[in-house]
Amino acid sequence: MSGKRRSGRGTLFIVAMLLACSGALRLGSGIGVAMARTDTTAEDTAPDAAPMECAMPPLAVSEALSLREGRVVAQEAAVQDKLAAIALADEAITQRMAEMQTLEDKLRATVALADGAAEADIERLIAVYQAMKPKDAAALFETMAPEFAAGFLGRMQPEAAGAILSGMSSEAAYGISVIVAGRNANAPTE
Repeated sequence: MSGKRRSGRGTLFIVAMLLACSGALRLGSGIGVAMARTDTTAEDTAPDAAPMECAMPPLAVSEALSLREGRVVAQEAAVQDKLAAIALADEAITQRMAEMQTLEDKLRATVALADGAAEADIERLIAVYQAMKPKDAAALFETMAPEFAAGFLGRMQPEAAGAILSGMSSEAAYGISVIVAGRNANAPTE
């Protein structure tokens, strides 16, 4: 039993020695760095030490930065040109839209005037046809296209339209009556 204890103590001693050597090495390497720092600190605080200056950047880096700055300036100028062109286009579009709106308003007024004039002409013709003798008006309506005659008769007062239809031939009166009756047959009821 005492032989077993001895071999265990020897292994334990070797492990302890290895740990001690490892600590000494670590402590020794830290001392060298600390001493180096102490030496540079002493030199920096010396009154006769010249201040440290940064060296100029290498020529290649300087040229690369100059080229990049040139590209950035060119891109900024291009963007400014595009923004100016967009602003001009926007202004032109706004002006053109205002002109188009003015023209559209004038066109609406002209169409309304023309529609009003056409409506006034139709109203005058209806008044003329109603003032005619029914026999004379019936002869005139028989020569008209049935759709055209139906348009006038549909807008006349019922007494005048009836007198004109009674003076027409039965076929013509029937055809016009069918057109007048069927004009609104396809109109929605709701």
